[in-house]
Amino acid sequence: MTNQFVLSARLQALNTLRYTPAGLAALDLWLEHESTAKEAGIERQVQLRIKALAFGAIAQTLARQDLNTEYGFTGFIATSRNGKGVVFHIQELLPQSLTS
Repeated sequence: MTNQFVLSARLQALNTLRYTPAGLAALDLWLEHESTAKEAGIERQVQLRIKALAFGAIAQTLARQDLNTEYGFTGFIATSRNGKGVVFHIQELLPQSLTS
């Protein structure tokens, strides 16, 4: 089975950078995506706001960025800790040229 998620999105909200008990940087954030997609032969507008989580160097990098900055992201989707909704766990930032 595969759980890989790829998304180009803007940084919509960033929480304060925190550290796990093991000393690993962690960042909770919200991403916002808008695009058009073809579904059943019809173009439709797609909008998405998703909670995300980053650790380590990626968390440190994102914590220094301005809101509305666009990136490409890869990672996986998991159920949130409270069991309500999903969280996108960011594993890699993609080069800007791939998000255009």
